[in-house]
Amino acid sequence: MNQTISAANAPAAVGPYCHAKLAGNTLYTSGQLGLIPATGELPAGVEAQARQALDNLGAVLKAGGMDFCDVTKTTVFLADINDFAAINAIYAEYFTGEAPARSCVQVAALPKGALFEIEAVAVK
Repeated sequence: MNQTISAANAPAAVGPYCHAKLAGNTLYTSGQLGLIPATGELPAGVEAQARQALDNLGAVLKAGGMDFCDVTKTTVFLADINDFAAINAIYAEYFTGEAPARSCVQVAALPKGALFEIEAVAVK
């Protein structure tokens, strides 16, 4: 049975989707932008957006009964692949143990003009 996960401390979805779905012991998250939950605005710069998006992901994981250590796979979307090194440093602050599998791709555009987005799969 699938359970819809809604995180009170993450920004509202910007489309017809939920924060995450829990299927058994596996959590599938929707992409998290760096939107500030209280305002729905993006902070300036890719580094600030990455930190906020990872904070938002943390809120979704927590709402699903999980944490960063439960994440098995992430996909990172960048507006500019030249931000790869800066993002890696921030990403490593959140995934402090054994890193999950990851894909990182440059995309033509992200919702709301964002510079960074991350989605994850976590298993308890």
